[in-house]
Amino acid sequence: MNKRALLNVDYTYDFVASDGKLTCGKPGQDIETAIVQVTQNFFAANDYIVFAIDKHEKGDVYHPESKLFPEHNVAGTAGRELYGSLQDWYEKNKQATNVYYIDKTRYSAFAGTDLEIKLRERGIEEVHIVGVCTDICVLHTAIDAYNKGFRIVLYSDAMASFNEAGHEWALTHFTNTLGAKVITVA
Repeated sequence: MNKRALLNVDYTYDFVASDGKLTCGKPGQDIETAIVQVTQNFFAANDYIVFAIDKHEKGDVYHPESKLFPEHNVAGTAGRELYGSLQDWYEKNKQATNVYYIDKTRYSAFAGTDLEIKLRERGIEEVHIVGVCTDICVLHTAIDAYNKGFRIVLYSDAMASFNEAGHEWALTHFTNTLGAKVITVA
């Protein structure tokens, strides 16, 4: 049997809400139902679910992103909460043994985290990825998954970006360069 995990990348208030600090806005809001649905599907199948969530310290001028983006996803702020009904789903299910939450400080969910260890311990061979932003954190997570030898599946209707051209480019890159499967939740 193929062991798989779902990586929920950065679907937070700051990245999705209309007044989020670094929001992709409506495109991010439009994928809420699909993200919750795929998360529930993985939960029902007792597959491993990882919430890989961006975390920054207030006023950290040494972080490389501080020169590129406004301050966002700051520790201890509401901006780091999962967006909308995904936060409700997480609160209800966070104690389950197949649900894992990691803080990440770089684009990739693998960089500086124990994600690879957790996946290998469970014999996981395939990662499914949803979240934001398609051409930044989702992309870098997918590239690292590829370089670590995982099979990759991405859901085009459960990813969004600030920029539609970047989103479309990343979808093509996933299939043409990483050999990933791009499917839809529906």
